[in-house]
Amino acid sequence: MSTRVDKTSDRTPSSTLDPLVAIADQFAHQGNITSVQAFGNGNINDTFLVALDDLDQTRFVLQRINTQVFRHPELVMQNMRILTEHVCDRLQRTPLDRRWETPRVLLTQDGQDHCSDDHGSFWRAISFIEGSESFDTMQDVAQAQEVGYALGMFHSLISDLPATKLADTLEGFHITPRYWQHYEQVLAQTNVNPTPEVSYCLQFVRDRQALVHVLEDAKAQGKLPLRLMHGDPKINNVMFDITTGKAVSVVDLDTVKPGLVHYDIGDCLRSGCNPAGEESQQWEAVQFDTDLCRGILKGYLAIAKDFLTEPDYTYLYDSIRLIAFELGLRFLTDHLAGNVYFKVKYPEHNLARALVQFKLTESIESQATTLQNLISDLR
Repeated sequence: MSTRVDKTSDRTPSSTLDPLVAIADQFAHQGNITSVQAFGNGNINDTFLVALDDLDQTRFVLQRINTQVFRHPELVMQNMRILTEHVCDRLQRTPLDRRWETPRVLLTQDGQDHCSDDHGSFWRAISFIEGSESFDTMQDVAQAQEVGYALGMFHSLISDLPATKLADTLEGFHITPRYWQHYEQVLAQTNVNPTPEVSYCLQFVRDRQALVHVLEDAKAQGKLPLRLMHGDPKINNVMFDITTGKAVSVVDLDTVKPGLVHYDIGDCLRSGCNPAGEESQQWEAVQFDTDLCRGILKGYLAIAKDFLTEPDYTYLYDSIRLIAFELGLRFLTDHLAGNVYFKVKYPEHNLARALVQFKLTESIESQATTLQNLISDLR
């Protein structure tokens, strides 16, 4: 559900409108439903924006959860309810001096947090953050600092929620050695067409096998603690107030689970510091922007310094490098497997995505000293 608000003007085709209205009506809401529009450009779930004719509640988000990815969607909803209730309680007890909201789970008419349709699909509804918008790429350093603030605030508000309170709904998610193992399995079972692009990717991965275990080894050695993480803190999951331009929420909470905050930090920087964007067709020109990186880390560390430890800082550079590589590895694996996980628009789509992430990794590596000095300066 991550997109600019003004991208939702295309109406859902009439052939699918009535069933969607019937599903949306299962959830408690004020007023009458006036439209259901396809919303966002997410790679996993199907998302719609429901408009109402009520002044107090004008819109909410309706989603069909991809149960091929989220095998236990009821646990996803359990996690979301625990987390959002915790955050709302924190904000009531200690109000912030600026606007901050968290998406709320909307219950069905009979008090459930989801419903099923005639085909057995799993549906849920969540509140819409009114007066907000999101972006697919970073606009400037000031916005980068707001993105960092948003992730820092998200981590801060759940820093006192024990990781054991939430279920691990995506076992192996952001466990880079697991992705490596899956990659090797797929590679062994695939007749690879050695195009120049594929050959580049295969060699790129071979050269970085030693990188795969850096964060998981640190966790196993007790250097990095298990915490709760967002799991997908890309810039388009940060909502900005349309009037002030300030960050007001972090959305898309499906992947919240026990893990390392370093995966979040790395993913935020990976996505936020690539001005070309994840879908760029000019992969050779992809660069990691250190000015945007400084902005994000400045905003993040201003909040997160209250709970980060000395080893946390030690592994920040590793997280920046690793997560770009990890996503490239996942895209490449899915391309070799026949595009079974990520939605694609053409057969080589995941290969193109992998090339972008590997070029971004290369750019990060070429600026290692600059990034390590930047981290040291911001402490």
